[in-house]
Amino acid sequence: MQVAQIYNLVNTVTTEITGQADLVKEDLSNIVDVGKTVLSNTDVDNYVRSLMNRIGKTIFSDRKYSGLVPSVLIDSWEFGSIMQKIGADIPDAVENDSWNLQNGSDYSPDVFYKPTVTQKLFNSKVTFEINLSFTDKQVRESFDSTDQLNAFLTMLYTSVENSLTLKIDSLILRCINNLASETIKSDYGTAGLDTKSGIKAVNLLYLYNHTHSTSLTVDDILVNPDFIKFATLTINNYRDRLASCSTLFNVEGKKRFTPKDKLHTVLLSDFVNASDVYVMANSYHNEKLALPTSDHVPYWQGSGTNYNFDSISKIHVKNSSGDDVEVSGIIGVMFDHDSLAVCNSDKRVTTNYNPRGEFYTNFYKFDCSYINDLSENFVVFFVA
Repeated sequence: MQVAQIYNLVNTVTTEITGQADLVKEDLSNIVDVGKTVLSNTDVDNYVRSLMNRIGKTIFSDRKYSGLVPSVLIDSWEFGSIMQKIGADIPDAVENDSWNLQNGSDYSPDVFYKPTVTQKLFNSKVTFEINLSFTDKQVRESFDSTDQLNAFLTMLYTSVENSLTLKIDSLILRCINNLASETIKSDYGTAGLDTKSGIKAVNLLYLYNHTHSTSLTVDDILVNPDFIKFATLTINNYRDRLASCSTLFNVEGKKRFTPKDKLHTVLLSDFVNASDVYVMANSYHNEKLALPTSDHVPYWQGSGTNYNFDSISKIHVKNSSGDDVEVSGIIGVMFDHDSLAVCNSDKRVTTNYNPRGEFYTNFYKFDCSYINDLSENFVVFFVA
């Protein structure tokens, strides 16, 4: 075991923290151990210097990842593959003849009025698997007891579950991102995102600058309390607008309404935190300035290498309609419970034992259907 003398360093540290000297560069290379993967010739005793050091304590990094994305899961089913969704269009009104009776006119009730019923059939699935092999006899030589061995195996099982959760979370976000891209493409087509604001793909910065005759930029939105208030007002207005029957808030232009108990709101964490710090914390009536109850995500597609706003607020996808859509500045989405779903999921494990190598391999398989319904309400809020 390497033992370093650090009396000079601790004396220097004392003068720094007691105000006797300015800060100096400190050499921490002999204090903090960053670990190594294998032992070296220095990992011996400090007596005869030839006895190998032994492991005194073993810690297993066994931490379960719970995921960070909203739940949009729907029940699975055992037989069949297609999910059928049936809807009825809202019928139009006709003249009420009770108040327009004419002599000699026929008012026969024997007329058949066929309802307009539509169906959508969803019949696709995606799949992947994670494979991991385990040994029994070979791994025993590395541990002192059955308890240690079981803890080690539990850690490996947890690592697989964490990997599954991470990948499933990512696919759920892609399900949201695809519908966001379809919505933006529907409102803008080939027009520039900074040239207007759509009705269901809402450019909050464009609306703010035109309402207040300002020239605020994307770089300043998260530190500008006035913009955050304006964005909160607009987002809250949409909760009431979506509850009213309209054709404006879905790609296919169907008559739809979304009660508040069927409304999902997902907001970018950076925007929510900016609201808490710059608006809510300085208000005597912060309940009046609150964003709607929502799920928070740290990013839509990924963090990039630096977690800057351009990266976490960006999607760059080829959507289900074949359109290439690249948008940065998305701060939130609102959608109907029926507009997207993750359903018919099947998570299972199959196992194979290899008698020659004396190991067994688990195949962790996952199948699932990811669904977007363009006839249901979905709204994107972004800045450009």
